[in-house]
Amino acid sequence: VAFEILSDDYSKLVFLNCDRHVEFHAQHGHYYKTRIPKFGRDFSYHYASCDLYFVGMSSEVYRLNLEQGRFLNSLQTDAVENNVCDINGVHNLFATGTSEGRVECWDPRVRNRVGMLDCALSSLTEGTVVQGLPSISALKFNGSLTMAVGTSTGQVLLYDLRSSQPLLVKDHFYNLPIKSLIFHDQLDLIVSADSKIIKIWSKDSGKLFSSIQPQTDINDVCMYPNSGMLFTANEDPKMNTFYIPALGPAPRWCSFLDSLTEELEESPECAVYDDYKFVTRKDLENLGLSHLVGSSLLRAYMHGYFMDIRLYHKVKTMANPFAYEEYRKDKIRQKIEESRTQRVQVQKLPKVNKELALKLMEEGDEEAELASRKKKGKALPSILGDDRFTVMFENPDFQVDEQSEEFRLLNPIVSKVGQKRKKKLRLLAQQEAAAQQAADEEEEPEGRASSEEESSDDDKSWVEEVREQRRLLHQEDRDRRRQERREADRNTVLLEREQGDGQKTESKKKTQPQFYQIKAGEEFRSFGDVTRKQKLQKASLEERLKLEENSGISNTVDTAVGSKQLTFSLKKSEQQRKQQQAEKEHHEERKKLRRSAGHLSSTRGRGRGRGRGRGRY
Repeated sequence: VAFEILSDDYSKLVFLNCDRHVEFHAQHGHYYKTRIPKFGRDFSYHYASCDLYFVGMSSEVYRLNLEQGRFLNSLQTDAVENNVCDINGVHNLFATGTSEGRVECWDPRVRNRVGMLDCALSSLTEGTVVQGLPSISALKFNGSLTMAVGTSTGQVLLYDLRSSQPLLVKDHFYNLPIKSLIFHDQLDLIVSADSKIIKIWSKDSGKLFSSIQPQTDINDVCMYPNSGMLFTANEDPKMNTFYIPALGPAPRWCSFLDSLTEELEESPECAVYDDYKFVTRKDLENLGLSHLVGSSLLRAYMHGYFMDIRLYHKVKTMANPFAYEEYRKDKIRQKIEESRTQRVQVQKLPKVNKELALKLMEEGDEEAELASRKKKGKALPSILGDDRFTVMFENPDFQVDEQSEEFRLLNPIVSKVGQKRKKKLRLLAQQEAAAQQAADEEEEPEGRASSEEESSDDDKSWVEEVREQRRLLHQEDRDRRRQERREADRNTVLLEREQGDGQKTESKKKTQPQFYQIKAGEEFRSFGDVTRKQKLQKASLEERLKLEENSGISNTVDTAVGSKQLTFSLKKSEQQRKQQQAEKEHHEERKKLRRSAGHLSSTRGRGRGRGRGRGRY
């Protein structure tokens, strides 16, 4: 429960155990063990008389004299139980804190009570909510006249022994018992700790100097003398160690901490653009602030501009006034999804690139199955579980465009495999909709019959698929060009010259030339283009190439692999030429030896069967 070092070194130690035993240890280890009548909670050592004062679940304060080796007469208090005790190092005044919120002071020389403080009433300040009787949980002397008292409701009272009213009341605002009180004399500070936080505050004004909040509950705090290092006994296998350079230097056995803190010290200089927001030109267009380019409100920097953060937030709020509502709905949706984790989970897909995510899931399942078959095989981590690729399934800018030319030409089999995946996506969407409806109605959905297996499409070779995709792309390109020509013809403006005098004849008007406006980048097409194209379609490839060479026009066709055309012929070996020549001579010889059977004729019809109805020749 508590322990104390009685000597300058570790040769004399006293331990108070939770089973009423008091153990004495020397340098070699355990020395002696005795027992007190009641369960103890704290004890103090009086150096002048070599007495140990024990307080606990009793109204008596037990005294054990270490010189005589026997118990002395106990001190009878007015309390039901005593929680803590302490002895002043200057005038040896003994004080004990009771469960009723009082502090009783005794003089060890006459064994009489010399004073009593009611701390429970004094700990109540304006705005304090009374939840129970505050008992004394910590007690500490400083000097000859100063005493700090900690209560079970989280208040620290600072007293002058000459007054019954506290000089200062400090509240931790956690409503937890104060576990430890330490005076830091160098800076006139008090270190108070409960199970949640350690607060360091001024002894004169109560102003907070610093605070430490560990991750585990605190049981006690010990400060290294004349330094800024403190240790905490907490609910964890390892003790926490904190070093605050502002409280004092590091101990001599770890002086390297001072050099480390000097390197890690932050400079008070602030950055030039701390109060500015970096925006690109696209961001300005989205916010409707393109007209501010060149003004003093925007500072050009790299590929964008710096603008005042207050102006940015104001314009952002005006441009999207419902951003907070959307954020609030998303948070509510996340909370609802977290509360549904205990229900039957349905396989969910991300909002972006669902087909890619489903493909990765299927590949991950296959790899896991293969790894489970092998003894030492381990499945590789999936992209879906990697934080580096989360944006690809959340940001709509990363959506795969399946209608683009590159996707359709370079992935000819995707459409075939994608049909099966789309069917599975529809099934998953139906399952998610059913689960969402069931969650809203808080009812279990009825079972439905499993869908029949649909026959898969016939597999096609990738060559035919590429040809089909090319044909579709060319068709779309022709339609697009035809539409552009129609738009160009519709927007063509017929410019006529100004009409002359009214006496000009109608024949002159007919012979007057007509002018057409041609847009930039367009090629002039004569009225004979249709007839020329029809002739070219009927002509052979050789004639068309000669015609293009003579006219100086080169016709290039864009394909998936480039815009070049190559003509080549295979060179035959000598053995192949000899074999072809021999076959040709053999065919010629067979033609000469062939005899005609036209002189043969039959007088009767042909019979049926073998050897029946043969005619006469």
